[in-house]
Amino acid sequence: MPDNGGVLEMTREEFEELVAEALDRIPPELTRLMDNVAVFVEDEPPADDPELLGLYEGTPLTERGEWYAGVLPDRITVFRGPTQRMCATRDEIVAEVEVTVVHEVAHHFGIDDARLHALGYG
Repeated sequence: MPDNGGVLEMTREEFEELVAEALDRIPPELTRLMDNVAVFVEDEPPADDPELLGLYEGTPLTERGEWYAGVLPDRITVFRGPTQRMCATRDEIVAEVEVTVVHEVAHHFGIDDARLHALGYG
């Protein structure tokens, strides 16, 4: 077995399933309010931010107005590589994926990083 530097390996399919499970744990009353957003898994984040675990790109619900129509969906991306590198066990990956998904979904609802950190979603 090749030396991978101690990184816990998980297939893309396994990681995508963890992201789906994390989304399923969000209360239904909140997921019903999510609008025009798609969730993706990518292996690596942009080269200028190699430790990035997740990214929200779009217009938060709190900033949408009458002008908001016919736009591409907001995008939530969860990055597999940095998550695997920072976690030592599968349980740590599960927990980190859940925190990352909640964090990015919160951005969709207009909750900023300062409030998320105060709530324990650093």
